[in-house]
Amino acid sequence: MDDQPKEGELTNPEEAANDEATSMEESSPEPEIVEQAQQPEQLPGKVSGPAPLSPSSARSWAMVSHLSILLNLFTGFLGPIVALVIYLVFKDRSRYVAYQAMQSFVFQLVFFVGAGALAAILWVITIPLMLLIVGCCLAPFAVLVSVIPFAAVVYGVVGAIQTAQGDDFRYWLVSDWVMPQEGSPGPS
Repeated sequence: MDDQPKEGELTNPEEAANDEATSMEESSPEPEIVEQAQQPEQLPGKVSGPAPLSPSSARSWAMVSHLSILLNLFTGFLGPIVALVIYLVFKDRSRYVAYQAMQSFVFQLVFFVGAGALAAILWVITIPLMLLIVGCCLAPFAVLVSVIPFAAVVYGVVGAIQTAQGDDFRYWLVSDWVMPQEGSPGPS
């Protein structure tokens, strides 16, 4: 046997590891080139970001956020989720849409989901107590609370109509919770 290494063959494992590292460095692109390729080019003076919505698109998305309350009639809970998604998608593109969507989200949580849950709890308590006289006294209160979610749907549709016309709609009590420091921006 010939103990002499052939041409191109390495004699010890350290040389083999060094040779592999060298060949990998040669095949990988320069780090500077990779960093330049990952950063988008920006023109001087231009700020990149989402394009603002047109006034008609802003009115349309604000209207959709208010109309999302109609989903609650069929699902019981998807309306606030839609309003929140509209807020998250358009918060950087339109302050008007963000304000209207956040109002709709909070309003639906309080007056539809919250009042609906309260009505359900009241009926669960009232029906067994109707066997006693006390339940008959609670029934009018349970009926009154049960009407709140349906009144909320009507109020949400009113909000949708007003925002579609370009008006600044504010829910009673809710508008102060959403943005107490600043007024609602207009659709333009």
